[in-house]
Amino acid sequence: MADLLFCEPTELYNILNQVSKLSRLAEPNYLCLLEILRDHQYLIPESVDLECVRYCIVYDSNTSSLELCIRRQLEEEEEEEEVEKEDKEEELDAFQPYPVEILPGRVYLGKISQACNAKMHKDLKIKAHVNISMETTPYFIGNADKLLHIKLEDTPDSLLFNYFRHICHFIELHLRLNSVVLVFSTRGISRSVAAVVALLMHYNEETLKRSWAHVKKCKTNMRPNRALVAQLLEWEKVLHGEYLTDISEPIY
Repeated sequence: MADLLFCEPTELYNILNQVSKLSRLAEPNYLCLLEILRDHQYLIPESVDLECVRYCIVYDSNTSSLELCIRRQLEEEEEEEEVEKEDKEEELDAFQPYPVEILPGRVYLGKISQACNAKMHKDLKIKAHVNISMETTPYFIGNADKLLHIKLEDTPDSLLFNYFRHICHFIELHLRLNSVVLVFSTRGISRSVAAVVALLMHYNEETLKRSWAHVKKCKTNMRPNRALVAQLLEWEKVLHGEYLTDISEPIY
């Protein structure tokens, strides 16, 4: 049996915003949300087999600190869920996941389409962009204080290493100003992931292995190309004076 764990708001937020090709919430065995009722019990829908569900989260409806970017159809009563099942499946297929949270309420990781989404911008209070792609967005054009645009393709010969220190200083300045930063690339799984891993290594003074594990927990489909992984190892040597992580392990 899986362990029972307290789920922090950031972890729950990131669980809700995982993607494959579509939002993972559209997968029938990905997540089951159960609300505790007034008598401190909860109902498990007959259609749900908890043995097959990856995440089963029980929450208290009185908890006011969870600000979740998810539609209310996930909090319907069981009988309404059965009646409207087909409509909900269609809505979930169309559900637009938000950028994942790397540093709670401070640094988010996403893709170009999320960076162009006005509602996501407003909801997350985004005040600055780190754009690591060839594309542009409508935000912060010409404002070097709020936009760091690194024009790099996601190819083996692209050197993001040369920008790691600049990325860290740009984001850390905004952290001191309490500005929320969105780091993104075209798909949000390679270049931008390498950037936030490099940031955590610098900001938290930690190893590649530790920072990688943190980002992997936040963004489960992250896949920096091998050249970027090698560049992160070189960044580790710059920060710590030696190589501390074995990137030949399968997780990299």
